[in-house]
Amino acid sequence: MIGKLTEQQIEEILKENVSGHLGCNDGFNSYIYPINYLYDGKYVTCHSQTGFKIQVMRQNTRVCLQVEEVKNHKNWKSAMLHGEYQELDDGQERHDAMKAFVDRRLFVKVTETDILPDDEQEGDEQAEKDRRPTIFRIVPDEKN
Repeated sequence: MIGKLTEQQIEEILKENVSGHLGCNDGFNSYIYPINYLYDGKYVTCHSQTGFKIQVMRQNTRVCLQVEEVKNHKNWKSAMLHGEYQELDDGQERHDAMKAFVDRRLFVKVTETDILPDDEQEGDEQAEKDRRPTIFRIVPDEKN
């Protein structure tokens, strides 16, 4: 689509989809990552294993999310929002976010790299916390 979407069209694209591209910048390079998300009309909620992407967003909390609907090369729409990265540390907020992902069947995938090495001691509280996915939201301040 060539042209400008209305606010309502942007809201519909964000609410009806669950995958997009997250953009962040470390002050030197820009990074774009495919990501699952949920949009409730106020916040974009996402999850990720703690790694480089999370480190970059902790350093520079200014991020963007681009979402597209493509039916064919002549029939597509794209919306973008800009906002601030915020981690969800509150237990209830994390629980509610994870439940929302499960309800939409967007499960957190655990890979071999997420498993602690054998030399890690069981019950190590910090190691356990590091293994949990980082739940975060984007607080939008601009949509187009």
